[in-house]
Amino acid sequence: MTLSLDAITLGVPEVNAAQEFYSAAFSPAAAAAAHGQYVDLDMHGAGRIALHGAEALAADADVESATSGFRGYVMSCVVSQPSEVEALLDAAVLGGADVLKPAKKGLFGGFSAVCRAPDGAIWKLSAPTKKDTGPAAEPPVPTETAALLGVAAPTASKAFYAALGMTVDRDYGDKYIDFRPTPGTCRLGLMTRKALAKDAGVGEDGAGFRAVALNRRAESREEADSVLAAAASAGGRVVAAAETGGGYSGYFTDPDGFLWQVACA
Repeated sequence: MTLSLDAITLGVPEVNAAQEFYSAAFSPAAAAAAHGQYVDLDMHGAGRIALHGAEALAADADVESATSGFRGYVMSCVVSQPSEVEALLDAAVLGGADVLKPAKKGLFGGFSAVCRAPDGAIWKLSAPTKKDTGPAAEPPVPTETAALLGVAAPTASKAFYAALGMTVDRDYGDKYIDFRPTPGTCRLGLMTRKALAKDAGVGEDGAGFRAVALNRRAESREEADSVLAAAASAGGRVVAAAETGGGYSGYFTDPDGFLWQVACA
């Protein structure tokens, strides 16, 4: 059993409106909808983003849906060069996003911008280089999609995820830790909540439902049950036991309260 971040589900106020925004901003390769209540976006093979009604997502996980302030996580979309970051930011703003940090060169490298989508999710758009190496792709294609979690202590959180089989990629102690994604999945990163909020350009205060679920798409019911049991043994908490209903799925939270869905078709 190995945990992987196969998709990231964003809890949104209105699924159709969110689909319109994300389709315009990120030009996903494909979108699959289910009865207008759930949309699955293929980020060009660099992970998947799902859109689900926030109230329904909270109900599925048996948690309260109220939320306020910083949600404790930041979405990340990495593209190849600065002009593509600017193109993504322009498209997001045209769709109603608010700029939290304008596009600019980083102090030690790279180029990035931060915006808040109309659904409330914060997105960091970045490129690993400060200079363009050629014409911008039209549309820009993500090379990586990630969820960056603001946790109490990244080193402690690392131990939890390592116990579930995730492989550490970059480890800078409590400054930043992430895990190596397998092809087609999303990267998972860890920072302190204070540092992540500062990097996003927002205050760190916030409470309630984070309106996001990290997804492990299991191959079988037995594997789904195994992941839930392993999470509980490693220090997580099963908040909704796996059951049938449009598939087979259950939910657990990590030690910092971040919600995971484990599901199989």
